[in-house]
Amino acid sequence: MKNCKVCLKQFQQRNSLQVACSPKCALSIAKVKEAEKLAKAESSDLRERKAKLKTKAQHAKEAQQAFNAYIRLRDIELPCISCQRHHKGQYHAGHYLSVGARPNLRFYLDNVHAQCAPCNNHLSGNLVNYRIGLIERIGENRVTELEQDHEPKRYTIEQLESIKAHYRKLVKDIKINSFANQ
Repeated sequence: MKNCKVCLKQFQQRNSLQVACSPKCALSIAKVKEAEKLAKAESSDLRERKAKLKTKAQHAKEAQQAFNAYIRLRDIELPCISCQRHHKGQYHAGHYLSVGARPNLRFYLDNVHAQCAPCNNHLSGNLVNYRIGLIERIGENRVTELEQDHEPKRYTIEQLESIKAHYRKLVKDIKINSFANQ
């Protein structure tokens, strides 16, 4: 004996797939499933329309969030790039050359490292010590190369979506690998 999913009456199952006691109850289950399928399609359609309405700035913000999450995971075992201390608090993805001054280096890996919130926020990046830490991490040649003029970069929405997807995948892979190693 099994309970009907609609009216909860007990009934004798004729096969293992039967979940309703009568055609009437089976029809109501089918209607619910159809409504759920329709709602899912509408939700997907709404998500697509919202994505089309996003501005380039919103795409850049989402790409930056994914990139920053990757930087924090990449440098999780390292101390703050500026003060060389391990903090219990929040870490930021601190840019050596700011996004405002050098937007073309926004997603450049050598330009961004884990930085404690006090150095990033309260000491405006603690840039003198950041440079010292950067030389220790990547070497003087790469720091000099980073400080030279670079070609201005204007990202398209497609490039920003690609950057976001790339770094989200890297973050996911790191999390999966760290979980598998535990």
